[in-house]
Amino acid sequence: MKVMKFGGTSVGKPERMHHIAGLVTKESEPVIVVLSALSGTTNALVEIGDFIARGDRNGARQAIDKLEAHYQSFIKELVKKEATLAKAKAIIAEHFEFLNIILKISFSEALSKDILAQGELLSTKLFCTYLEEMGIDHMLLPALEFMSIDNYDEPQIGSIKVKLTQILQQNKEKKLFVTQGYICRNARGEVDNLKRGGSDYSASLIAAAAIGASVCEIWTDIDGMHNNDPRVVKKTVPVEQMCFAEAAELAYFGAKILHPASIWPAQTYKIPVRLLNTMQPEAKGTLITEEAGSVGVKAVAAKDNIIAIRIKSSRMLLAYGFLRKIFEVFEKYRTPIDMITTSEVAVSLTIDSEANLKDILKELEPFGTVEVDRDQVIISVVGNEIAQTEDIIKKLFGSIVNIPVRMVSYGGSPHNISLLIAAANKKQILQQLNKGMFGLE
Repeated sequence: MKVMKFGGTSVGKPERMHHIAGLVTKESEPVIVVLSALSGTTNALVEIGDFIARGDRNGARQAIDKLEAHYQSFIKELVKKEATLAKAKAIIAEHFEFLNIILKISFSEALSKDILAQGELLSTKLFCTYLEEMGIDHMLLPALEFMSIDNYDEPQIGSIKVKLTQILQQNKEKKLFVTQGYICRNARGEVDNLKRGGSDYSASLIAAAAIGASVCEIWTDIDGMHNNDPRVVKKTVPVEQMCFAEAAELAYFGAKILHPASIWPAQTYKIPVRLLNTMQPEAKGTLITEEAGSVGVKAVAAKDNIIAIRIKSSRMLLAYGFLRKIFEVFEKYRTPIDMITTSEVAVSLTIDSEANLKDILKELEPFGTVEVDRDQVIISVVGNEIAQTEDIIKKLFGSIVNIPVRMVSYGGSPHNISLLIAAANKKQILQQLNKGMFGLE
């Protein structure tokens, strides 16, 4: 059995849903299809929630009406038969009735999660309606019946495996299953989600922990993981193969094609991941396995909205336990650190969230002088064993001699060298690295 996940752009138009149906029905082995919400839907649902949170019921109603009109237009091109069109209209009516009812309810975090779940519920039900019209045998697997997280927002792998296995065992005759990405239930049984990019996470959890799939395919609108950001750099090329560690570094440090959390389930259970292009299914894409395929630099990624914090203190000199106390502050506020450098009297580190920054800075003040730099970017050069590759540092810094570098992380990972720079220099450094590291203008 394989898992095929399709993102928002892959299901964003009726003809693309038609195309996906063709792709999944060509498979010789059973398939679980994981779908995201139609492109633009999650953003629209976030906007609706924001209107309700602010008490702007009129703004929320207008946003709901606009989104419903989009779906009404969508299904007219998705299905043609009178019976299936009526069914599609009933699906839309059901979910938008819910959105209109919540206009009368006080906003809460739980309500926000219910609102956000509507996108995936709609996309999967409408896709199944099209499969029904085409006479394609299938089964809808409601993710809310098996996908769950604990009190720390971590997936309950054991429970997911047991519940999903039971459902599949009871439906052995089926060869095609459709389920929602992103959504789940929390420890209280409420509707929740796996956060942004969570459909990749859903697919990886299903493929790895739940069914031990032959492969987990992530279908998007680009032909695999590219060597650089194609939105910034004119000429980029897809990376044919990389290992899980390389992919994890790239995903975490800014490669948008893959959600960072989706790597570890596949890596843990040794399930190959293939990144493919829905619009160019014949393209090779990128294969992610235990084997890197080659040694050397594979790609460059950029992580935006980074905050650099420097703590300077003479007490740090020759003092043991100083770093532990610093790290305990970030642990207390569940704030991950991306980069860290130290000297005799200072420690510099980076975080990617403002959420608890005020409280963190207050608790750091007793340790010394604290300085904060916002609008920073982490540039990560990733490849297999590049920390041991001859002349890599010379080639890297030779490519960016005219760009100020705030921090350097080298040696912490054999697959990654990271630089911290001002956001204003991001485009320039990516372009120069594309030329200097890959020979691409």
